[in-house]
Parts: sequence; structure tokens; C-alpha cells
Amino acid sequence: MTDTGVRFADVSISYRGGKGAATVQAVSGVDLAIAPGEFVSLVGPSGCGKSTLLRTLADLLTPTSGSVTIGGASPREMRLARKLGFVFQESALLEWRTIEDNVMLPLEIAGVAYAERRERARALIALVGIAGFERSFPRQLSGGMRQRASIARAMSTDPEVLLMDEPFGALDQITRDRLNLELLEISQRERMTVVFVTHSIAEAVLLSDRVVIMSPRPGRIRCILPIDLPRPRALSVRHEPRFAELAALGLAELEGGFV
Repeated sequence: MTDTGVRFADVSISYRGGKGAATVQAVSGVDLAIAPGEFVSLVGPSGCGKSTLLRTLADLLTPTSGSVTIGGASPREMRLARKLGFVFQESALLEWRTIEDNVMLPLEIAGVAYAERRERARALIALVGIAGFERSFPRQLSGGMRQRASIARAMSTDPEVLLMDEPFGALDQITRDRLNLELLEISQRERMTVVFVTHSIAEAVLLSDRVVIMSPRPGRIRCILPIDLPRPRALSVRHEPRFAELAALGLAELEGGFV
């Protein structure tokens, strides 16, 4: 496996507020190493810097101090090499392009020949469970189907690291459960390094190898919870005593950050 390990080394991130407002420190002194092929979730209260950390990995933000590397390279180098995939909170599909054309877009930008990118897009559309909707437009699909399409688009360049910013937060529980199962299967099959932001301790325990629990702003790592549930996992694991124990530990640590 290629080295796709992620490293946050003493990362702090500050930004200016509105006109005349004081500087806000979003993240302070974060040290975290993520192994290649590992699934790690970031959990914490709103405003604790979860999405901010994710955006530094995506080369959308630059740390104020400290460093962020992926496989020893900078996020910018990884982005330009098309080794990063990003799934936003909303599907962010282009409404005037069909689902197939949306999934093909990163390959089109990369100059991949039409036949090759269409073949890749159709395989990914089938992989995420929306085969038959290739020629549909986003407005014709449910929220869950649009988010599946956005996952397919993020995977179109065969990324080595998949970054996901609360991708299922706006979905109903049944759809969320279904997509959690599909994500479990895809991440294990493709052996990608996944960094996943969520507000849900239960979702994090279900999906992850480790759960990083952050404190309120300025975001710091409060604790790291190893998830020792065996893989492959099904939704039924949520009824097991160990799952309940891990979820309770995570929730206690999360609530302890407010004390």
C-alpha cells in the first residue's frame, strides 16, 4: 500500500472575525497521526475545528502554525496529484449536468478520454447503488441518492485519501444507516485512508478504527478512542454490549469537555 498516512504536527489555526472583531483561534496544538488505510472520525461540539482540520487536509486552508502532511507530502501536492477525494455536507452537484456527467467531471478536468471516464463513472455509480440513474439530473434524485453520487464523484480519480465532512448529517435515519453500510463496504474494499467528520458518537463508533474527540473551541484533542469491534461490521453491531460501552465512553468524554 502507498504511504497515505496523515500527520498533524502541533497544528494551530486562527482567523480574523468580522470587521473590528478579535482574532479567533479555531484549533490549538493538534498532534495526530493516521495510518494508511485507517478510518478515523473527528467528533466534537459545533465550532471545535473538526471541519477546519479536514479543510487543511484538502488544501482549502493553511495552518497558522505547525504542519500537515499526507504520506510525507503537502496537501497541495496530494491535491494536484488527484490523490484526495472530498465529500461535502451537501452533495454540491452541478444541477445542469446529469449524474454521470457530474461523476465524470474530475476526470474531464484531468483530461481523461471520454470513453475511459464514462466507463469509470458508470462503475462507480453502480458501486454506490444508483445504477440506472446515470442520465438523471440531481433535482430528480432524493437527498440520499445525490449524496451517493457525490461519493462516486469524489472517488472518480481513484483517491488514496477520502475526506468526508458530515456527509450524512442532513439525511433521514434510514437513508443514513444505508449509506453507513455502503461506506463501510467501500472503504474496506478500496483500502482508502478515510477522515470522517460527524456529530454522532454512534456513527463514529460504527464506522471507525479510532474516534478522535475534540474539546470546545479552541479545538484540541481531548482523547482518542480505539474501536475494537471486529470487521466487517453490520448495523446489528449496535445492539452488542461492547458497542454500547464504546458509545458511552465517547459520549462521556464529549460531555466532559464542557465541564
